[in-house]
Amino acid sequence: MDIERFKQQHVEILERIAALRKLAHAGVEANAQGIAQQVKELGALLTRHLAIEDRILYPAVQRADDPQMSEMGAAYQREMKGIANAYIKFTNKWSVAANLTAEPQAFRDAANDVLKTVYLRMQRENHEFYPAIEQI
Repeated sequence: MDIERFKQQHVEILERIAALRKLAHAGVEANAQGIAQQVKELGALLTRHLAIEDRILYPAVQRADDPQMSEMGAAYQREMKGIANAYIKFTNKWSVAANLTAEPQAFRDAANDVLKTVYLRMQRENHEFYPAIEQI
């Protein structure tokens, strides 16, 4: 199965996360508009990526002849639902510049939590899930 598109999307997502962190480190209040825009853009990219995984990748893996692979695909899909819901809530709140200027520390805390979860999940996919898929 060709998963290059998913790998490339991971690169793009990680680049967006890095850009968002850079803006936040430079000052949440001073960069509220740019941060809000980055949160929106990252949210759109992440939503597209997750939708494609959910509709195409996970079902294909779950149909694999290998029962371990099939279960791995199901487990990854189940886990991603919680991560996706948390990110949607994050995007809804923090894509508004006024929310960022009103609660800069709350944004930092939320960003550290949600973005770390997304980052760690992508690392697991890159090092465990995607290599396993490429073997089938």
